[in-house]
Amino acid sequence: MAADLSARDVERVKFAFSIYDFEGNGTMDAYYIGDCLRALNLNPTLAVIEKAGGKEKRKEKMIKVDEFMPIFANVKKDKDAGSYEDFMEVLKLYDKSENGTMMYAELEHILLSLGERLEKTELEPVLKECCDEEDEDGFIPYEPFLKRILSYKV
Repeated sequence: MAADLSARDVERVKFAFSIYDFEGNGTMDAYYIGDCLRALNLNPTLAVIEKAGGKEKRKEKMIKVDEFMPIFANVKKDKDAGSYEDFMEVLKLYDKSENGTMMYAELEHILLSLGERLEKTELEPVLKECCDEEDEDGFIPYEPFLKRILSYKV
């Protein structure tokens, strides 16, 4: 097991892992590595999940909890995964009136062009689900959007 994890983290990992151990045999399908990491309050990118051994198809590879512990430890210490506070700071850069709102079109542009590229067809349902209605000037409050997007279950 990962020696650099606290006893609390080890217990949390075992619990989350057990949820994705659908057959009860102490293994998890590598397809669910990203979901399990997200259940542990991490925000790995698709590239990080792939690098960690996540698979795009079910039943390609099964892993044991002892194999998952170092994956969790590596992703946890990875500074590339942003936190709620990091994302709030970025969105505040687009809040020109400093009133907690930003242009919906700017948010859409940011999500389409920065970081992991999304297609507009992939983004539209997410925005529809997570954004409040635009006001008459095209602005939305960004804090509720961020809270919804970070708690969104894939």
